[in-house]
Amino acid sequence: MKRVLITGAAGFLGSHLCDRFIKEGYHVMAMDNLITGDLKNIEHLFPLSNFEFYNHDVSNFVHVSGDLDFILHFASPASPIDYLKIPIQTLKVGSLGTHNLLGLAKSKGARMLIASTSEVYGDPEVHPQKEDYWGNVNPVGPRGVYDEAKRFQEAMTMAYHTYHGLETRIVRIFNTYGPRMRLNDGRVLPAFIGQALRGEDLTVFGDGSQTRSFCYVDDLVEGIYRLLHSDYAHPVNIGNPNEITIGEFAEEIIKLTGTDQKVIYKELPTDDPKKRQPDISLAKDILDWEPKVSRAEGLKITYEYFKSLSESELYKKEHNNFEQYIKK
Repeated sequence: MKRVLITGAAGFLGSHLCDRFIKEGYHVMAMDNLITGDLKNIEHLFPLSNFEFYNHDVSNFVHVSGDLDFILHFASPASPIDYLKIPIQTLKVGSLGTHNLLGLAKSKGARMLIASTSEVYGDPEVHPQKEDYWGNVNPVGPRGVYDEAKRFQEAMTMAYHTYHGLETRIVRIFNTYGPRMRLNDGRVLPAFIGQALRGEDLTVFGDGSQTRSFCYVDDLVEGIYRLLHSDYAHPVNIGNPNEITIGEFAEEIIKLTGTDQKVIYKELPTDDPKKRQPDISLAKDILDWEPKVSRAEGLKITYEYFKSLSESELYKKEHNNFEQYIKK
């Protein structure tokens, strides 16, 4: 039985990856410090003999006993509320955490895949974004702690590949959604659905003309699984190229939820990307991958998940530090 270490395993994406690798017959070692993850996302796996969980911060030295075939590094805050609240930890998990895990992969002879992000492109001047675009990132802006952590992560991973000959893979993840997202983490989709469920008006930052492209989590996991088992070491975009404006998306959520809230507009946060759409030509070519789940289908599943949450979860307020993020 092959063994895989998944960091950030109690988070949204990490938990779905745990499910996939269990389904594929792997022994899964899940690791998370629970700073943003939640054990409820993986508690259904605890009874399994081929699943084990470690409460650990990968920014510290990482030790795993026995053989190890793969490492998937998904430990990182991924929403503005998180990385505005814990900027130092965000930088450390992308730098020290990545370095520790690359060292572990080297010592074990394991293949390592890192979760990078479309945020490496910043507020892009090229549209849609291809892997050979270097980006337009403000390193000292409020988003810089996340954007630059991921850019450093890519550079460190590629250095281990070229200098040590380590087997590495880099996935650049575009906006992804589905069950187990945190309802109030500041990202646009759960924010809209949460507001609709609470009977609040939907808040659009900016004039609503900025765009996003939403990929359902099952499609993303399939792309990651194929990339891990491919022979391609350079970054690959995984996302859904079906682009929509935030204004149109707000109206789509109102229609989905059957509510009659208004859309209200607030000032656009500093360095917020105006356009976000992946060019997935490379993924189609080398992985024979493209998303299968339509936005209508995926949103219906996600909405049913959010509707099932308890009232305390629905009304839970995350610490919101957006004021420092808004242009002055």
